[in-house]
Amino acid sequence: MNDDTTLKLFIVLSRAYKSVMEHSQLDAKRHGLSLSEFSVLELLYSKGAFSLQAIGKKILLANASITYVIDKLEKKGYITRKPDHKDRRMILANLTPAGLKLMKEILPQQFAALNEAMDGLNQQEKELAIQLLKKLGISAKKKLS
Repeated sequence: MNDDTTLKLFIVLSRAYKSVMEHSQLDAKRHGLSLSEFSVLELLYSKGAFSLQAIGKKILLANASITYVIDKLEKKGYITRKPDHKDRRMILANLTPAGLKLMKEILPQQFAALNEAMDGLNQQEKELAIQLLKKLGISAKKKLS
């Protein structure tokens, strides 16, 4: 692959990511959430309680940002924090009943927004894109080590 093709791929990938994320952000905003807040709620909804540090790693946010987002969600009544019973130094975030109810209501709408954003690809193209992007991500990550 020559340098022009590499740069073009980077630009196209960046623009596609930005466009798809805008759909997700607009939907989250309709529900009074930032995309970071929605991402935390979705993680807790899908996977259960998580430590604040693990949340940051999963959704790619810095520790300072996670604390801010968790504080906001706690004030909204969507999550609680409590010490891990196995390691009391570790703080776990978990959904409240209000957070669970919210996610049950808005998750289908978020999926609809993402489907709309990605309907430029058919099912087979989406599966191919997943394979290629996964391969690209794994290769790029290995070269950082």
